[in-house]
Amino acid sequence: MAGRPWILAETSWGALRDTEYHLAALPWGATEPHNHHLPYGTDVYESEAVVAEAARLAWEQGVHVLVLPCVPFGVNTQHRDLPGTVNMNPSTQAAVLDDVIDSVEAWNLDKMVLVNGHGGNDFRQIIREAQAHTEVFLSQVHWFRIPGALDGFDDPGDHAGEAETSLMMHLHADLVAPLDQAGDGAARAWRIQAIREGWAWAPRRWSAVTEDTGVGDPAPATAEKGAAWMDAATRKLAEYFAQVAAADPDDLYG
Repeated sequence: MAGRPWILAETSWGALRDTEYHLAALPWGATEPHNHHLPYGTDVYESEAVVAEAARLAWEQGVHVLVLPCVPFGVNTQHRDLPGTVNMNPSTQAAVLDDVIDSVEAWNLDKMVLVNGHGGNDFRQIIREAQAHTEVFLSQVHWFRIPGALDGFDDPGDHAGEAETSLMMHLHADLVAPLDQAGDGAARAWRIQAIREGWAWAPRRWSAVTEDTGVGDPAPATAEKGAAWMDAATRKLAEYFAQVAAADPDDLYG
């Protein structure tokens, strides 16, 4: 059975050679603990699935997105004392991204969307630097922050809470342990008021913030809520792919 033509890892040379692609999409996740009930690869599973589905929806509109393999390691400098965590420093991410951009440019693709699925990743400064040295138009999306997609949750949680647990129940129920094994995701707030208010920032030392590595209660999670989040997020992401594909890199501002 032939693979999905929007997924590079499933596509043959013959099929790729005969297809005109409009943009590349690079999912980027992380490998870290997600409470007692979700797997270390949660951010990877979610990002792969969201980007693949958004690309499928874009193909239905005639927008040919080529989804690259997901990068499985994220910035986890504040998680390194938690066994199983794999950290990739921002400087390493910059080098990896540079090489991927060089490859995409060699394919004569002029647009790439980096789709981030991990809260510790932020590629804005890396993209600013890379954009100065490539003709490929670069942008990033934090798919889990797409406006409106989380409206079905009263308290989605920040990490392995209701939202992520629901999505994993929808995508990979076989990898989700019974919720009676999960911690409650209770988290300690910053004592520094400005950071609590959000106008100052510092990285959190995860093992000091939460006992079970989660932030947010997973107890109300359901697969149905996860499916609704997936649908809302992928439809908006597909729209973004279509907008980027249609955009003229030399005429982006009105």
